[in-house]
Amino acid sequence: MSEITEDLLLGGRVHLVQPEKGHRAGTDAVLLAASAPVRPDDVVVDVGAATGAVGLMVAARERRARFVFVERDPHLAELCLRNCRDNGVEGEVAVADVLDKVSRQAAGLNPESADLVLTNPPFLEEGQARISPDGRRAAAHALPVGGLEAWLKACAGLVKPKGRLVLIHRADRTAECLRVVEKWLGGLELRFVHPSADRPAIRLLLTGIKGSRGPLSILPPLILNGPDGRFTPQAEALHRGEATLL
Repeated sequence: MSEITEDLLLGGRVHLVQPEKGHRAGTDAVLLAASAPVRPDDVVVDVGAATGAVGLMVAARERRARFVFVERDPHLAELCLRNCRDNGVEGEVAVADVLDKVSRQAAGLNPESADLVLTNPPFLEEGQARISPDGRRAAAHALPVGGLEAWLKACAGLVKPKGRLVLIHRADRTAECLRVVEKWLGGLELRFVHPSADRPAIRLLLTGIKGSRGPLSILPPLILNGPDGRFTPQAEALHRGEATLL
């Protein structure tokens, strides 16, 4: 078993154990959680949850929701369950491969069962870039060819009519994300994340409503760093859990 670290998120409101090596929760998880329009009694499904950072940060804001964490790696799922206990969240951890219908069904992930689905899909597909030799890091960062469409289709399938899907991805894959989700979602809201005001966007935050015919909206951009290289006040507040992107 790999070494683990104990980390604090949202200014100490969330305690997280996670592997020392491999994919680790950071700014992407913070921004995805800050974009989650959660309500009391919602069923919230965190797809590709790893050790549960996104869902746990949302739970810190609304504990009356019901949380389901979906992770295919049994070791990460075990840590996710531990994190739920440590943070007082009665979350269900489903060990399942979201790309595999049989695996989803065996884990009890029923179609159109979620009010809110949150996901940070692996950013790359096989053949697009050099993949890390670390097995867990590679699995977190790369999908099989065509995997993004299959991943988003599976996520959209879990969303109830009028429920929401929220995702974060690389900004340079915006066109592909839109092409896929527009088959099921409307009322799309896009927010681009820039490392600084003078640099191109590096991330896309996308929210859509299942079955909606609402128009697409481009929300104000998020700038992460000021001229001094430090977080902007908004980015700092998001990381401390003192603000959201709603």
